[in-house]
Amino acid sequence: MSTPEPARSSSGDMAALAKGGRTNLVGFMLRLAARLPFLFIGGRLYGAAELGRFASAIIIVELAAMLCTVGEKRGLAQRLAEEPAPEDGGRAQEAVIADGLLLATIAGVLVALALWLVPAPMFPSGEYTQWDRLLVLAVPALALTEIVLAAQAYRFDIAATVRARAIVEPWTISIMAGLFWLVTPDSGLALAYLVSIYAALLTAMIPYARTYGRAHGWRPSLTRSRRLLARGSPLAAADAIEWGTRRLDIFVLGLFAAPSAVGVYYVAQQVASLPQKLKTSFEPILGPVLTRKLAERDYAAIARQVCQVGFWITAAQAGVALALGIPGEAIMGIVGPGFVGGNGALGFLLLAEVVAATAVVAESALVYVARLRNLWLSIATIVLQGVLTVGAMIVAQRYNLPPSWQAALAAACLMVALGAASLAKAVLLGRILGHMVNNWRWALVWAALAAVAAGQIAIRLPEWAELVFGIPAILGAYGLVIWRYGFGPEDRVLFTRKLAKEDVGETSDAPGPQPLRGPADPL
Repeated sequence: MSTPEPARSSSGDMAALAKGGRTNLVGFMLRLAARLPFLFIGGRLYGAAELGRFASAIIIVELAAMLCTVGEKRGLAQRLAEEPAPEDGGRAQEAVIADGLLLATIAGVLVALALWLVPAPMFPSGEYTQWDRLLVLAVPALALTEIVLAAQAYRFDIAATVRARAIVEPWTISIMAGLFWLVTPDSGLALAYLVSIYAALLTAMIPYARTYGRAHGWRPSLTRSRRLLARGSPLAAADAIEWGTRRLDIFVLGLFAAPSAVGVYYVAQQVASLPQKLKTSFEPILGPVLTRKLAERDYAAIARQVCQVGFWITAAQAGVALALGIPGEAIMGIVGPGFVGGNGALGFLLLAEVVAATAVVAESALVYVARLRNLWLSIATIVLQGVLTVGAMIVAQRYNLPPSWQAALAAACLMVALGAASLAKAVLLGRILGHMVNNWRWALVWAALAAVAAGQIAIRLPEWAELVFGIPAILGAYGLVIWRYGFGPEDRVLFTRKLAKEDVGETSDAPGPQPLRGPADPL
C-alpha cells in the first residue's frame, strides 16, 4: 500500500519549488563532479572517433526510450491528481502507476528488439561490434526509470532523482568506462553506459518500492492501455521533440562530418548540458505544483510560479554558462588537445541553454493546458532547427570550412531555434492564463558584465590557474551582482531552509487534489 499523499497549502507551493530546486541543485554539483572524469577518460583513452560513434548510438537509444515512456514523465502527475481516492471509488496510486510501467515495458522491449534486428539507425557510420549492439537493452530501463522517478517527484521526493541521476548513473559510467577500456577498448563506452543505466534503475526502484509498494489487486487492462496510449502520445512526442532539439544537431553533424568531429562536438555538448541539468532541478517538482493550481483554476498563481522558476533557472544557467564558456579552451583542453577546436561550439551551446530556459518552464504548464498547441510549436522548433542546421552544413561543405566551424554553425542553429521557441511558448502561455509570462530582469545583464570582467583577468592566467581560480572568480562576480540587484525576497527563499512544516507539506490527513480542470479551449 502506498503511503498517504501529503496535503499542500497554497503558501507552501513556492517553498516546495525552492526545496526541490535546492535538493536537485546539489545533484547538479555532484553530476558536474562525475561528468568531468567520464569526459577525460573518453577523450584521453578512447579518442574522439570512438566518442563520436558512441554519441550517435545513444541518441537513437535515448530518443526511443523517451517515446516509450508514453508521456508518463510529465503526464503521470496529472493522472495521479485526477484519480479519486480509493474510498471515493478511485484506484490506488500504485495501480495507476502500474498501467504506465506495463505499457512502457512492452514498448521498450519491442523497440529494443527492432533496433537489435536493424542497428543501422544507431550506427550511421556502419562501424560497430556485437557488444555495441547490446545498447538496445538500455531502452526499456531508461523508460522505466523516468516513470519511477516521476512517481517519486509527485510525492516531492526529489532526492531519489538526485541519487539515481546525479550520483549513481554518472559515477558508474565514469568508473566502468575506465575498467572496460582495460578489457574491451572498442566497446567499453557502450558497456559502461549500459551498466550505468541499470544501476540508476535499481537505485530509483528502491525508494519507489518503499513509497508505493506492490499494486495489490491490479490487473492489466487493454482498454486502459489504449486510453493511456492515446492520452500520452502528444506528451511523449513533445518530450521527445524537446529532447531531440538537443540531439538533432549532433545527428545532422554525423551525416556530414567525420566521427572525430562528432566526438569533439559531443564533448562540447556534454559540457554545455551541465547548465541544462539546472532546469531539471525544478522540473520534477514544478509539474505536481502546477497540477494542483490548475485544479484550483488559480491561473495567476501559475503565471507567478512559471516566471519565478524561469528567472531562477535563467539566472543559474547564465552564471554557469559564463563560468564554463569564458575559459572554454582550457576546459576543452582537459579532454585532450584535439578537442580545443570545439570551443566555438561550446560557446553557442551554452548560450542556447540560457535562451531555452523560458521555453522549458512555459512548456511545463503548456503540457497541461494546451498540449496539442504545445506539440505543434515543438514540431515547428525542431523543423526550424533541422532546416537551419542542414543548410549550414551544406554551406560549410561548399566553402570547405574546417570541422570546428561546422560544429560551431550547428550549435548556432540550435541557439536560434530555441530562442524562437522560448518567445512563442511564453506568448502562448500568457494568452491562455491571461497573465504575462516573462522571466527577464535587467540585473542579468549587469551580472554578466561583472562575470566577463572577471573572466578577462582569468584567461590571462596559466591554464591550471584559469580553471582553479578563474571559474570560481567568474561565478563569484556574477553571483554577487545577481544576488544584490536581481534577487528579491521571494527569490531568496531558494537559499533558505527555514520553512514551516505546513509549507513543505508534512501533514497527511487532508484529502488529495481534486480532478484537474484546465482553462477553456485546452487544445
